[in-house]
Amino acid sequence: MREQPATRETVARLFYLLMLTAAAGAFIGGCDRGPNPATNGAPGEGLTVKGSGSTFASPLYALWFAEYPMPRGVHFTYDAIGSAGGIKQAMKEDVDFGGTDGPMSDQQLQVFKAQHGSDMLHLPMALGADVPIYNIPRVSAELNFTPDALAGIFLGKITKWNDPELTKANPDVALPDSAINVIHRLDGSGTTYIWADYLSRVSAEWKRKIGVGTSVDWPVGLAAEGNAGVSDQVKKTVNSIGYAELTFAIRNKLSYGRVKNQAGDFIKADSDSVTAAAAGAAGNMPEDFRVSITDAPGPTAYPISSFTWMLVPQRVEDQAKLKAIKDFLGWALTTGQDMLEPLGYAKLPKEVVSMEQKTIAGIHQ
Repeated sequence: MREQPATRETVARLFYLLMLTAAAGAFIGGCDRGPNPATNGAPGEGLTVKGSGSTFASPLYALWFAEYPMPRGVHFTYDAIGSAGGIKQAMKEDVDFGGTDGPMSDQQLQVFKAQHGSDMLHLPMALGADVPIYNIPRVSAELNFTPDALAGIFLGKITKWNDPELTKANPDVALPDSAINVIHRLDGSGTTYIWADYLSRVSAEWKRKIGVGTSVDWPVGLAAEGNAGVSDQVKKTVNSIGYAELTFAIRNKLSYGRVKNQAGDFIKADSDSVTAAAAGAAGNMPEDFRVSITDAPGPTAYPISSFTWMLVPQRVEDQAKLKAIKDFLGWALTTGQDMLEPLGYAKLPKEVVSMEQKTIAGIHQ
């Protein structure tokens, strides 16, 4: 009986989140299209702290900004334009913080420091996962994907659903003799960074020919904008496959598969398997928090997992914004972590949170 109120509260939060993120899809293209619905209060009233970037993390910020006990007159906004856009706007200080799932490069960090006299901090906010999403008529099974299958499909080398690399991993599924329609991201994206980072780790050919980035030169496929765009395109394209953040796959009721990890096990993405992927990184976290956890070792680790970062300058000249940002970060890394799992994210390891709290204490005017 005690669990019932908490369950209702969780459902209410999720319903509100779905309303927010469904509306947010219309604004994913850019800031000039209007304020993002992931907003607490109306922009322009009191103090507004503006963010932009990762669509991977947009459901997270939507929920947090709805649940965070904002001080009177303080508002947070977030425009889900993709990680590349978030990095670009954060580097220009057009926003107060950026959201990204692919870390800034050394060169980008050097440019920012030269222009603004401050370091840009990468603060992990949560753990998430990319999943292979697909739409195959009359196939409702949860498919298994090997690293070779995913690399082959996105390189354009595996072109049919009944390719031996797929059928041997799914012996009980009648896969059709149909062409595979590949869907990928159009915009610069941390979700793409995670996907390409994983493929580079498991495929020497992908690493050599394509590499890693928020945008890559895709060998094959149809492009769509944002996690929501890829999800929608897969949903309406028969015999298609794409990749999306786990939350978007769940929200859009898309089929998504298990992925074979280093230990040889086919693993489904969930909070436990993503947490397992981060376990090794937690004990060896670099001071700047820029670390990849794709293709992580461990029998229960989901191999296409990642941190999502908030980009915050180490120096924030506006004293009111400095306090607002630090207060929010303190809440997000404690109370906010308890809201992650129903959305398909995973909590940060305690060791990482402890490191971050020390880093946040050093943000100054």
